[in-house]
Amino acid sequence: MHYLPFLSTIVTFAFAAAVFIRYLRRRGPHLLMWTIGLLFYGIGTLAEVWLAFSFHGVVLKLWYLSGAMLTAAWLGQGSLHLLVRRGGVAWTLTGLLAAVSLLAAALVLSASLTPAASAYKVTQAISSQYKDILLRDGATIALTIILNIYGTLALVGGALYSAIIFFRKHVLVNRMIGNVLIAIGALAPAMAGSFVKLGLLDGLYLSELIGVLLMYIGFIQATTAPARLAAPAAAD
Repeated sequence: MHYLPFLSTIVTFAFAAAVFIRYLRRRGPHLLMWTIGLLFYGIGTLAEVWLAFSFHGVVLKLWYLSGAMLTAAWLGQGSLHLLVRRGGVAWTLTGLLAAVSLLAAALVLSASLTPAASAYKVTQAISSQYKDILLRDGATIALTIILNIYGTLALVGGALYSAIIFFRKHVLVNRMIGNVLIAIGALAPAMAGSFVKLGLLDGLYLSELIGVLLMYIGFIQATTAPARLAAPAAAD
């Protein structure tokens, strides 16, 4: 299963490039936030590629910071910019998120490693080993939970909200389908913890690949030429 991070990294950076190109053309701030979130996603999977060959403390910390803390939050921030456009609310939250991200980076990069680092096994998924290697204080754990809840609710909730709107109005069926795929894709990595608890230690790698593929397909679907849902037939 260790080849999966290679595929995830390729797909993620291709996805990030596609979103950034669209940002350059349309200048929507939501596209910039999504690009940042996808770059964090890619850094996380790239770190997994490195850790599949050898251990390095900084790489482990970048993996945790990018994947466990910042990816969901910045992807979710993109959805907020797309849906909340009044009163500078989205930009205020972006400023707060940037400050919290810097705090998270300081906490993780300054964290100590335990002696278990010397027993790191490249044959095992990092998700099954990091808790024994990386010392996380209460603030780091709290920020991890807060950032993931915030990002997941914003990204999944925003995607589902948009899909429902398109469905009710019977317009832009491609965007409705795209948003559903994005919502499902965003939830896939969140299932990794359940896989680990069940003993499926490589579940993280599989869920990351499935997640980014679904989100990428959803993005492509949502940005293709629009189509319309057939309006329900009027009752006789």
